[in-house]
Amino acid sequence: MAAASGVAATALAYRAAWQEPRSLVCPEVPLALPGWPPEHDGLRVALVADLHAGAGHMTPARVSGVVDSVLALDADLHLLLGDYLDSTRLGLGRARVRDVARELARLPEAFAVLGNHDWGSSGPAMGWALRDAGVRVLENEAVPVREGLWVAGLACSRHRFQDLRAALRDVPDDAAVLLAVHDPDAFPQVPPSVALTLSGHLHGGQVNVPGLRRLRLPTRFGERFLAGHVVERGRHLYVSTGLGTAGLPLRLRCLPEVPVLRLTATAPTSR
Repeated sequence: MAAASGVAATALAYRAAWQEPRSLVCPEVPLALPGWPPEHDGLRVALVADLHAGAGHMTPARVSGVVDSVLALDADLHLLLGDYLDSTRLGLGRARVRDVARELARLPEAFAVLGNHDWGSSGPAMGWALRDAGVRVLENEAVPVREGLWVAGLACSRHRFQDLRAALRDVPDDAAVLLAVHDPDAFPQVPPSVALTLSGHLHGGQVNVPGLRRLRLPTRFGERFLAGHVVERGRHLYVSTGLGTAGLPLRLRCLPEVPVLRLTATAPTSR
């Protein structure tokens, strides 16, 4: 019995410390949204969140490999959801800001927001590097990306002033808008005019053991916005579990992911 327990513990440790953190899944997720413009039915949006480059298993080669995998998905838009760097003692200073930015800039039609680890590790440098590499960084602002479709981005609330009204100010009333924000804690304030809010930050718990993950979640809302598609009062949120690790370089029952959302209009109700 003791031998069997030892084997099981070793297998679990291998899975959490090596196998899962170095994995990558890219699920295609169909989302039907009320009011989504039919001319953009089938738009595919890839979410790249929480690289934490330099920490754990996220070496320069791994970052490059992730970008290669995302390119192969051939998404229409790429939303970069923050924490490209790591500010913990295991990751701080171990990734070159410009190198990470250049890798992310290989993704076409990419729009980025910054996360708390980006500010904590390098101040404004990550944002500067992304802009210099050609990636549009959105801080409380929005840009048109298609006829009748805008992408808006919120600043990181932990290091900057987050202004939702300013972010949506320029969006026409009849346009659909995708809102990128690193931390899903902003979602309760998002108005119904936003078609879909996209976030990361929580890593899906990272070590996804019920009863333990709640103690580690950096959120005011517990497991309310932990991962995946959330619908509240007719408003839609999608939270990616992200790619890297913060703190201990472990993942368990929470594979690194780049989800590709395929957006369509909600089918009309038959009478």
